Amino acid sequence: MSAPTLDTTAVVTGAEPGSRAARRPVRNRRPGAKKKAADWVALGFAILVGLLIAAPILLILINSFKSPSDYASNGPLSIPQAIYTDGIVAFWDRVDFPVKLWNSIFISGVVAIGAVAISVLNAFALGIGRVKGRTWIVVLILLANMLPQEVLLYPLYFMFKEVGLYDNTWSVIIIFIVIQSAFGTYLLASVYGTFPKEVLEAAALDGAGKWRILTSVVFPISRPTLSVLLIFFFIWTWNEFLIPLTFLVSNANQTVPVAIASLQGDRLMDVTTTSASALLGLIPTLVFFLIFQRTLTRGITAGAVK
Repeated sequence: MSAPTLDTTAVVTGAEPGSRAARRPVRNRRPGAKKKAADWVALGFAILVGLLIAAPILLILINSFKSPSDYASNGPLSIPQAIYTDGIVAFWDRVDFPVKLWNSIFISGVVAIGAVAISVLNAFALGIGRVKGRTWIVVLILLANMLPQEVLLYPLYFMFKEVGLYDNTWSVIIIFIVIQSAFGTYLLASVYGTFPKEVLEAAALDGAGKWRILTSVVFPISRPTLSVLLIFFFIWTWNEFLIPLTFLVSNANQTVPVAIASLQGDRLMDVTTTSASALLGLIPTLVFFLIFQRTLTRGITAGAVK
């Protein structure tokens, strides 16, 4: 006489032996399955967003090397039948692109460095020095960041006319240093306000003055954040259009965005030449971003790692 078998499924599930619930196989639930599916969905969404961002750049690249007749025959989405560089050459020669490129590099570089330096000094006084009326000063700086540029045009135009800096690159440099440093001061003042007091007190006990504390303690620790500000200030200044258009009227002082817009006045608004001008204006900022990509990544992630 054989011994009765034990229904292990019923034991595991707690159901009656021989019932439908007991005969149902026990599924091994994997808690990581849902997480893995969510990761794939997030990856697919990120790829979709990346394609949407890259689509205009690819469209500019395709049409920059396409002849006007090719564009008229096949449309903007077709691959060029032959490499056509006359649009790039025409824009390069017509606007004297090397001069415009140097103006944009010079203005953006000086503004980025000057705005970061002033932001550090202001934020050190507000965030660490704890000057009187700190809260109201930060609120005033925040309100200054909210002002549209159109409000500033006439007062600045009148002021630079009076001092003889109209149609001078330094007028644009001064304006953008003030605008960018206002944002940088607001951001860094919040960062420096949470700076460890123990570190500052230890430096003061060692005999370090305020300038030594700024250069030897605060600046090295906040270098990743300052690198991010430097990169963004450069790119933001490079892409500015309204103020350079207003204050730089001569051809020798204009920047790359103003030179691209000047194609309308020169009646060169065929699509291929316009795409070529946009490509030439995009390449320097793209190269700048690729060079400092690692610095930007380290600066953004520095605050997340202790």
